[in-house]
Amino acid sequence: MKLHEYQSKRLLAAHGVPIPQGEVAETAEAARAIAERLGGRVAVKAQVLIGGRGKAGGIALCQTPAQVAQEAQRLLSNRLKGLTVRQVLVERAADITAELYLGLTLSRRAQRMVLMASSEGGVDIEETARADPEAIHSILLDPIIGLRSYQATRLAAALRLPRTLWQRSASLALALYQSAQASDATLAEINPLAVTAEGDLLAVDAKMIVDDSALFRHPELCSFTDSDETLVERQAREAGISYVKLDGHIACMVNGAGLAMATMDVIKLHGGEPADFLDIGGGAREERVVTALRIILTDPDIAAVLINIFGGITRCDEVARGIVKAIAQVKPQVPIIIRLVGTNEAEGRRILEEAHLSTASTLSAGARLAVAAAKGAR
Repeated sequence: MKLHEYQSKRLLAAHGVPIPQGEVAETAEAARAIAERLGGRVAVKAQVLIGGRGKAGGIALCQTPAQVAQEAQRLLSNRLKGLTVRQVLVERAADITAELYLGLTLSRRAQRMVLMASSEGGVDIEETARADPEAIHSILLDPIIGLRSYQATRLAAALRLPRTLWQRSASLALALYQSAQASDATLAEINPLAVTAEGDLLAVDAKMIVDDSALFRHPELCSFTDSDETLVERQAREAGISYVKLDGHIACMVNGAGLAMATMDVIKLHGGEPADFLDIGGGAREERVVTALRIILTDPDIAAVLINIFGGITRCDEVARGIVKAIAQVKPQVPIIIRLVGTNEAEGRRILEEAHLSTASTLSAGARLAVAAAKGAR
């Protein structure tokens, strides 16, 4: 789950990361009132889950409360990179002398967290890695030992910070690590981490991504769900279904993320375009199958549906009952191609045959049928 800047900053500040003083506003007048309380120069920032807000006009520096109200009204009445701006963060502008990068992310290759820092802050870390990889300093963290103060100090030295800031930088890195651990974050980054004219460090911008699978341990974070989430996306999340809308015309319903990727690849191999990534998960019961098929069929661009189930924990007969029930309720107007293999496969096929639903013997055969059906329907 991605968090907005102000949400990320709140979590970081709770563990001691210094952030600018500021508040969130949903109206221009509320933004003006915040600016009046803060006094002096302030920044108005659109709160949307995208990068590059500054280049897209989503951040404005203002000298007066009137300017703040004007910029807040501009942002709140428009969309930024296709996303609706519902809130703006109004915070005291920092007097910045240097911009650094400090981030903690999950390295799947190393199977552990990695702490990264760079003296080239304020831009995408991917761009820095591409243009000047030596500018990025990283430390692989032992999952048992975690981040130690000497490692954080070594990182501060690598950034060539003044010695007067080494202890401050190390404490900030430790606070970032503690915040990420406490919230089960797979990404926690500060970019830029500003060196201020007063000789201090300040998290001017922040971004966090929390592991969805760990949200049951953090009920307080469930309220952080982005308001731009669609009804269908919310239904999928609440049902425990992994769903991502794509641009194609062949809907997929699969159990397992790897199988879903393979299914989409085979559809493309046969000349089709997948309309979604939908994983009902292992051990999916009848109710979840019904919900998944309902979600798929809400997409008006769908021309065919390919259901690909590999029964391990998931039982093919359970899935078959769910499909029959969903079709009876939803009454789809598009062809549905089903491939079942694995646990209780024979029983699943029998249930589908009794409902006059045919099945494909292989994934490749199912994909060919789905592509042909989609082309015929269009």
